[in-house]
Order: sequence, then C-alpha cells, then structure tokens
Amino acid sequence: MKTNYKEHLYALIMAGGGGTRLWPMSLERCPKQFLKLFGNTSLLEITAERLVRFLPWERIIVSTSSDDYAKEIKKLLPKLDSKNIVVEPIRRDSGPAHALSTMVIYKRDPDAVIINAASDHLVRPTSSYKRVMLAAAATAYQGDYLVAVGVKPTYPHTGMGHLQKGDFVKKVNSRSVYKLKRFVEKPPLEMAKKYTTSGDYFWNANQFVWRADSFLNAVKKHAPEIWTHLEIISHHIGTTNEHKIIESEFPKMPKISVEYSVCEKADNFLMLMSDYQWTDIGDWNEVWKNLGKDYQGNVIIDGDEPGGEIINMDTSDALIHKNGRLIAVIDVDNLVIIDTKDALLICSKSKAQNVKKIVNRLKEMKRNDLL
Repeated sequence: MKTNYKEHLYALIMAGGGGTRLWPMSLERCPKQFLKLFGNTSLLEITAERLVRFLPWERIIVSTSSDDYAKEIKKLLPKLDSKNIVVEPIRRDSGPAHALSTMVIYKRDPDAVIINAASDHLVRPTSSYKRVMLAAAATAYQGDYLVAVGVKPTYPHTGMGHLQKGDFVKKVNSRSVYKLKRFVEKPPLEMAKKYTTSGDYFWNANQFVWRADSFLNAVKKHAPEIWTHLEIISHHIGTTNEHKIIESEFPKMPKISVEYSVCEKADNFLMLMSDYQWTDIGDWNEVWKNLGKDYQGNVIIDGDEPGGEIINMDTSDALIHKNGRLIAVIDVDNLVIIDTKDALLICSKSKAQNVKKIVNRLKEMKRNDLL
C-alpha cells in the first residue's frame, strides 16, 4: 500500500481561458497559453516543463474548454496522454473546471493530492517552486486541509486578491505553515499599500494544493449547485457514457470562480509563503517586464510573417511586436505596439490592463472575426 504523498502527487494545469488582455495576439482561436512569447516556447509548455521536473507525465492533467484547445495542447505537449486532457463542453469559470478535473483525478486515485497550476504564470527558479509545492502537498496530505501558497507582494497591487496570514500552525519540510485567516478582495490603492508593508498579507496567485477528497468535500458542502451535477457525472467517469453525461450536466453548473464557490467559504485553509519570483502574464506590460531588453529598454518580438523591420528614433521602454512590415517609432516612450495581420494595437504600457475594454467593445460590435 502506498503511504508516501509523492506517490499520490498530481498536477492540474488550468488551460481553458481566453487571455483577452493580450489581444490582438491572444484570440479565442489561439489564447495566450498557446502563444510562443518566451524563447519560442508557449506559456503552457513552460508550465508543464516546470512540473515534469518532479512529476511523471502520467500524473499531469490539463483542463481546457474546447476540443480545438485539446488538439493544440496535444500538439504542444506530445508526451501528455490524451486521456489526461479534461475538456469542458462550455466555459463555466474556474469553480466547475476545478471540480470536474478533480473528480477525474479522484476516480483514478482516491488518495490523490493535487498541485493546481495556471498555464499563464512564470515562476523562477523552478527549484524553489518544487520545494514549496512539495511542502504544501505534504501539508495537504496529512489531513483535511486546503492549502494556499501566498506570494510576498513586491508593490501595492490593486488588481490582485490577497491572503491574510493567521496564526502559526506547524513546520512541514522545514517550512512554516500558518492558518489562512481570510481571503481579501482586490483592494483600493491605499489599502494595498498597507497590505504590502504589513507583512501579514500576500498575493493570492491561485496556487492551491489539496487532497482531491478534501476539495470535493468542500464542493459538496459549500457549492451544492456544482455538486448536484458533478455527482451525476462522477458515476459515469471511465465509462462509455462519460462524454455524453459531461455534455449534459456540466453546462447546468453556474459560472463561478473557485474562490467564490469554495475557497472563501471553507474554514480549513492553511497557507505557506513562496520564496520564488512569480508573475502572472496578464497583460502586455508583464510580457515586457519578463523579456530581455535593448540598451533603451525596448523589447522586440518577432511575428510569424518574415521581413518585419523597425526604425527606432529616440524611443525607450517600449514593447513592439513586428509582423512582416516596417514599423517606425519616433520619440515615444512606454508604449505597447502590437502589429498583427488583422489588427494593430497601440497603448500606454501603464494602461495595458485596459486592453480588455477593446475586446469588450469588439464583442458589443459582434466583430467575432477579430476575437
């Protein structure tokens, strides 16, 4: 009988989102997790490569939201078995997505403990990530705990939810484990400044680790509107009816995040602190921060089309994606310029989060050809 948590350790990569803030490169047909922005390697591949350093491919599961995405995942990750790709028939946010994939894992291994990983995060160094995740997994495996890994804030962030650290609980793998006092919504700037300097608040990077049974019990207790349909699905996982039942029951679940549906209601959360560099590649400014720059602070990204050129006269700290034609920039700073065959985006780097507003406007205009 297996008794070592490492023998029951799985990773669940969430790869079903749209990544609207990286428009016009990130589109519905090719969202950001599949884009090759970093060393000709997609964010999904970077995430999987980080996990396979300490997990076998057969214990890595990828959750996604369409058959087309599943085909792209298989193409990018050829060593991943197709049965390890869980396809949601429709997007229902992270709550139902986590629930479905966790049930699939539980059916394979009732003692499974799961590292949940987003497909659009960068983490450095991998060695530190491994140590923290193993400590979190060991903690979760020891009892009926849900575990969050908090990221130490490096600046006041109004776009991030926070975790408030509670009392010290114990040491696991030489790392301190605390009670998670509460989840905090995205704060206004003045409050974010207080959180950053307090030492008791950490960014909620959606880095959760839990036993499959503990999480499913929490879904049953706190999210019956998900559990009602998940329980029906559970009886058919591994049968010839599995796909049909998922197609029928999953769309009946509410569209709700895992935080709202389960995490913020649960009272058995513990937390550890990370000691690695973490970045959510959530907008073009974050892409700029994480790529090599020339002597003027500019980042140049090559597109798919050959022959793209840039003439730069006194422009600094810019991110420019060229795609087959000449781009001339004169005496402008801190810009994002993304040139694709279908659209050209120009915005201030500091306002890169607002790209989502363009996507929303295109949706209102029913310009699905640009989404």
